[in-house]
Formats: sequence, C-alpha cells, structure tokens
Amino acid sequence: MATAPRKPLEGPVEAAPGAPEPVRSSRSQSTRLDLSTLMGIGIALTGIIGGLVLERGSIQDIAQTTAALIVLGGTFGAVLVTTPLAIVLRAFRGLGHLFVERTGGPAATTEALIQYAIKARKNGIVSLEREADDIADPFLRKALNLAVDGTDLDELRKMMEIDIALSEQTAEAEAKVWEAAGGYAPTIGIIGAVLGLIQVMKHLDDIKEVGHGIAVAFVATVYGVGSANIFFLPAANKLRARMREVALLRDMIVEGVVGIVEGLNPALIRLKLESYDSQKGRRGGSRSSPAAGRAEKPSASTPRRGAL
Repeated sequence: MATAPRKPLEGPVEAAPGAPEPVRSSRSQSTRLDLSTLMGIGIALTGIIGGLVLERGSIQDIAQTTAALIVLGGTFGAVLVTTPLAIVLRAFRGLGHLFVERTGGPAATTEALIQYAIKARKNGIVSLEREADDIADPFLRKALNLAVDGTDLDELRKMMEIDIALSEQTAEAEAKVWEAAGGYAPTIGIIGAVLGLIQVMKHLDDIKEVGHGIAVAFVATVYGVGSANIFFLPAANKLRARMREVALLRDMIVEGVVGIVEGLNPALIRLKLESYDSQKGRRGGSRSSPAAGRAEKPSASTPRRGAL
C-alpha cells in the first residue's frame, strides 16, 4: 500500500472532531505506587525486627554501620567488576520502576486502537496522521507512523519486533545487575563476619568482650543474606515481570496496528486484542503469547530476547 510522502506539520496540531484521545504516557496519568513492593519490604522488615524484639533483642543489636559498609561496598564493588558501568548506572536510574506500576494497561490501549481503527475504516489510514504525531507512547507512535507511511506489513512487523527485542535486552541487563548483587551480598556478609571474628580473637583475654564481639561480627551475615533475599533478588524478578508486561503490551500494539492497516472490522480487532488482557481471563497457562513464541524460535534477523 503506497501513500504520498508525509509533509511536516506546521503550527500547533488540533485534534479533528471525534478523533480518539491519544494514549498518554505521563507519569501522573499512567503510573501509580506499587503497593505490593512497598508492603512486601515493610512486612519482611517488620517480621524480622519484630521477631528480634520478641526474643528480647534490641534494634541496636543489628544497627551496625561498619557491617553495612562492608556488605554494600563489597557487593556493589563486585557488581561493577561483573557489569559495565553504563549498565549499572542505568539500573540505578531504572530502580524507580520497582516502586511504580502502570495504570490502564491493555484495556486503555485496546480502546485507543479501536478508535483509531474506526476512524481509519471510515476515512482511510492517512486520516490518522495527525493523531499519530500526537501519541505520547513512542512505540505506538512509531508503529502508527509506519502504517500511515505505507510501510509493508512484513517490514513493519519486523521493525517493531526488533524494537521489542532490544528493549527486552536492555531491561534484562538491568535486572541482572540486581540479581548479581543478590548473589554476591551473602558471601560478602560472610567476609564481614570473618573480619569481625579476627578482631574478636585479639581480645580473648576478656571473655565479656569476646561474646559481644562475636554477636557484632555476625551482623554482617544478617545484612548480606537479608539484603539479597528481601531486596536484590526480588527486585530483579519484579523488573523481569514488568519487562514481560511491557513486551506483551507492545505485541498487542503491533497486532492492533497490523489489523488497522489490513482494514479489519474493529470488532474483530477488539477480539484479537482482548486475548492479551489478563483482566478478562483470556491469558491462561496453556496459551503462549507471540512474545513467547518468538523467544522459542529466534530468527536470524532479530536479536534473541534476554541475551546480553
């Protein structure tokens, strides 16, 4: 399907009457605090500290700055040896995604795509040019712009799948930073405990000081094991789950845009897109998503997902 070359838009873009609302991606409109992450960390810390207090312990028993310095410094030093600095910095910048989650999701995107399909069916796909330039989601904007420009469907699908695969590689690299930290932290905690015991051995003549020193020495082990299992490893898994959600949403966008280009009935497009929405109970364990299918059979033209 060929269309005339698109001309750059001049001046402010005004939405045509009856035009669908573009999909917005601003943080205030599309994200909210992830209560499961905050509650999970809070419950874990409450259980551990609460158990300590019930055993007649004190928070001061585990409040050891030296142990924290050894564990955190040693852990992130080892991570920097394992991972390039640029990826580590990107992982820290992306840590905010652990505490926020998207709102709307597939349902909101489905409604937007259906509105685009209705307008394209009535007025032709070129009528979506202005709406495409107004879309805040860069992935949907790119897909719709390619469709409006008359890109071949196979080429359009290939280009968008490459984008999905590359974004998954980036997200996987960031998740592996926290996974690596979760692997190193317990071992660094043991190193901290051994260093503490070395200091204890210097005061064997004072049995009271020995007992106190041994207790302090093992705090580093608590910090290492605790940080790995309460934060680092769960953070890696949560980021991977978010990555799968985004990949599935983008697969849905590709299918929706392809359906628009093919001129399918909006009702049929809706049925296809709703199969991606877990809220409707359509995504069961026996169903494999397009993302999973491509991961099992990587092609030579697209990068393998999850590979660094």
